[in-house]
Amino acid sequence: MFEFAWYNGRRRIKGAGALTVGLGLLTALYVYMFPTITSEVNLDEYAESWPPALREAFGVESLSTIEGFLATELYAFGWVILLGLYVAYSAASLVADDVEHGRMDMTLSLPVTRSRVLLETFASMLVPVFLVNLAMPVIVYVGVAAIDESIPVADLVMVHALSIPYLLAAAAVGLVASVTFDRADIAQRAAMGVVFGLFLVDSVTSGTDFSWLGALSPTRYYDPAEILVRSTWDLQGAALLLGVTAVLVLVSRELFRRKDIA
Repeated sequence: MFEFAWYNGRRRIKGAGALTVGLGLLTALYVYMFPTITSEVNLDEYAESWPPALREAFGVESLSTIEGFLATELYAFGWVILLGLYVAYSAASLVADDVEHGRMDMTLSLPVTRSRVLLETFASMLVPVFLVNLAMPVIVYVGVAAIDESIPVADLVMVHALSIPYLLAAAAVGLVASVTFDRADIAQRAAMGVVFGLFLVDSVTSGTDFSWLGALSPTRYYDPAEILVRSTWDLQGAALLLGVTAVLVLVSRELFRRKDIA
């Protein structure tokens, strides 16, 4: 039971560990820079000179506080963009890579259903999603304490907890691409293009007559600045993202069940 999930999950531990280390170093750099930058520059006045679309894209609330600084410089970039693209890219190879290299037909020759293979393979994406979000709150809290600043623990925990539905939705987009295309590189580019394209749509249309288009983007329902700066937790948005993830996984399962694998 769950053999495919365990197998694929173990294969992702090394990459997830490297990702966590990389994000940890990026976090340490941002936290280390914060006291020096704020002592020399008024970051809020600097941010006001940014174009409105750019401020909206990176959720700029207040750069003069450690919460606002991390929300903009770390989470809006590291989580919403980098991590979102990473999980979409990784999920896009779940099926397509095995199909491309002739491993999937061997797997399906075993007494297993396609649904089980797909669902357990997708479950392996929980490894990088959970590993990063378990380790990073500790790294952020220790780093902030080291520079004699403080950050609300509840908000710090929630900014990571609420990123999980967002990341799973991005992974589900990658899964759809993975069962649609037979070449992993095409599936990966398609998944990253969709996730980043939706991010741009949400950012560019915000505050315009076309802001309703942003409702199609997962980024509309995960705003690190709202959590860290305003202590506002969008639980309904998180539930919606989980629902979207479930729908996309079911769509992927149906496409995979009907897929002709040469």
